[in-house]
Amino acid sequence: MTLSGQMHHLVRSGRPVTLVGGGRLSAEDLRLAVAHAPDVVGVDGGAGALLEAGITPLAVIGDMDSLPAAAAAAFADRLHRIDEQDTTDFDKALRSTLAPMFLAVGFSGGRFDHELAVLNALLRHAGQACVVIGPESLTFHCPPMLKIAPAVGSVFSLFPLLPVGVVSEGLRWPTGGLDFRPEGMIGTSNAVTGPVRIEVGGPGMLVILPRDALDLAVAALLEAPRWGA
Repeated sequence: MTLSGQMHHLVRSGRPVTLVGGGRLSAEDLRLAVAHAPDVVGVDGGAGALLEAGITPLAVIGDMDSLPAAAAAAFADRLHRIDEQDTTDFDKALRSTLAPMFLAVGFSGGRFDHELAVLNALLRHAGQACVVIGPESLTFHCPPMLKIAPAVGSVFSLFPLLPVGVVSEGLRWPTGGLDFRPEGMIGTSNAVTGPVRIEVGGPGMLVILPRDALDLAVAALLEAPRWGA
């Protein structure tokens, strides 16, 4: 597992960064992300959407196999080609950018194998706070402790990518003492009963929230401790 402090960074920002991929992306997705994370990095073909939106990224990172020619020309002075094929462009962007947190758009709602690869990257870079904004949901890797207060009754899902224990408050169905694992117990479709506090025993747990909880998720992750810190 890779923690952000161990990597060589092509881009450094003191503000949250929006990562824009080449998948399904609406103008509202981009507006919402940039409102919270004003510095922008194009991820390979995602640079095409940035060109159309009139946004100049800090950098474009990827193997450039899906970069539109017009975007390549417009952003020629900020292209960072990483040719290896062992990791995805999303992984390349995460490991090459240093920022307080990330919002990722253009990575959800398309091919299922691509979405699984995104979840893999979230786990590989567990020390980085990154919220993937999808058409209906937000997904992020849970930090060691998370405090957040979504609306009572809203969905709060937990999905383990590794075996991990979770102690929680504020959820309808308690998680203490449960052995979460991807091939066994999962925690999807739980519900909020009050302010939520979660402590996890190690990396490997995804949190999935409704899209309208973005403000709360951003604030909570900026305050949360990090794996490897």
